[in-house]
Amino acid sequence: MKNLLVLTDFSSESRYAFDGALQLARRAGGRVVVLHVLDLPETANFSTYGGPVSGELPNGGGGLDDVFVLRLLRVIKQRMHRLLDDAAGKAPNVLVTDRVSTKSLSEAVAETVEQDDIDLIVMGAQGHTPLEHFLLGSNTERMVRTAPRPVLAIKHPVGALAVQRIVMPADFVAEAPTAGADSLRALGQLYPEAAVHLLQVVKPGADKERARLAMADFARHHQLPRAHPVVVHAASPAAGIAAYADRADADLLLLPTHGRTGLSRWLQASIAERVATHAFPPVLTVRL
Repeated sequence: MKNLLVLTDFSSESRYAFDGALQLARRAGGRVVVLHVLDLPETANFSTYGGPVSGELPNGGGGLDDVFVLRLLRVIKQRMHRLLDDAAGKAPNVLVTDRVSTKSLSEAVAETVEQDDIDLIVMGAQGHTPLEHFLLGSNTERMVRTAPRPVLAIKHPVGALAVQRIVMPADFVAEAPTAGADSLRALGQLYPEAAVHLLQVVKPGADKERARLAMADFARHHQLPRAHPVVVHAASPAAGIAAYADRADADLLLLPTHGRTGLSRWLQASIAERVATHAFPPVLTVRL
């Protein structure tokens, strides 16, 4: 997790994501690329790098749209420079570069990931919504479903991002989330003192022992000595995750996902319950 890509729309939430990425990069000895994706009017005659196709303002076609876009690009560059100046003050040893793209979000992200050898995508999450909307809403949904790298969604200010408690919910009985184990090891290198809670939510009255054995096997197989299993009864996975994350005072949730459907089959079973998103920790999603 040394090369980080931050998606910014200059909102408060994307600023929280930027600050969190700076903290991670400083801890990992990494670097940060900040990407803003600009939606251009269809009539604008601009290249994917944010400049006129001809190298100068076109005489036809876009007209006023092109003038507007040029002014908008100047404003975006000014905002980007302010972010970089702020980063230089907060994390002077972290290299931060900026990108502006006029491609689609997925195309811009895929291109930047390849060009800059990105390990992790960091973005803000908006809205006081149910867990399903926190994870599956708008751009966050698209990133969870399509991103070629793990996605860290940050909703609130993270301060120093001092991760002491990591909660990884999954169905350890039905599927072996190997990607989650890889991410846990990577996080363990950054936060060696962090406690790891492997969480399985089962229906009320269900036997917990089978889940405990599956989690113990998972931890042993993937050499996760600091992980300990937790099984809770709840009406749905979402309700159990939210309640346990709050009770454990989790600093980070690590969620395994499936690319085509977003969340794993287990989490899709029922995620309608509302959670206290005002206190929800950052969520790291990784592909199974």
